[in-house]
Amino acid sequence: MFKRVENELEFAMFNGVWTTVWNEKGFEFEFSEDFLERYVVVTGEGYYVGSIEIKPYARESSINEVGPFLEYPLIQEEMGNIAEIDKLAILSTFRGQYIAELLSAIVHYAEMKQIRYYAMLLEPVLLRALRISYHVPIQKVGGRVFYKGEDVIPSIVNAQEVYMHKERYAWLVDPGQYVTKKYK
Repeated sequence: MFKRVENELEFAMFNGVWTTVWNEKGFEFEFSEDFLERYVVVTGEGYYVGSIEIKPYARESSINEVGPFLEYPLIQEEMGNIAEIDKLAILSTFRGQYIAELLSAIVHYAEMKQIRYYAMLLEPVLLRALRISYHVPIQKVGGRVFYKGEDVIPSIVNAQEVYMHKERYAWLVDPGQYVTKKYK
């Protein structure tokens, strides 16, 4: 299941997940002070295995230094309806699983806040998996760029397309199906 980070324990687990993955991949750490929402993925057994952070997107966003987002017409037209995805991570022993939960979290948030698009930097393999296996509507904004230890592709995800046509995305997980549990 995915859930909002709501307390210090969940925040510690959120940080534990993404920093473990970043360390494993040799990425530089970048802690965010300005964010809109943070989610964790928790297994049925109570293990915290995934993280995602949603940040505000603006002309001043540091992501613009990595990719030519501001040059892309869609970004210019939709300024104010865009957010940024950061710290998308799944612990290595759980990779290949729980992607649907992470994607569902960002779609759920987008629908609640009427976010139309997400700007993000995606590893090429993940970009391909999202397009082919999950049929996520993604547009490349630029070519491969080496950033913080790995090649990434600046991309835009059309979240509105997903939440407006949920029937096309069988992987979507309904957040209403979860019963709130306290995990230790």
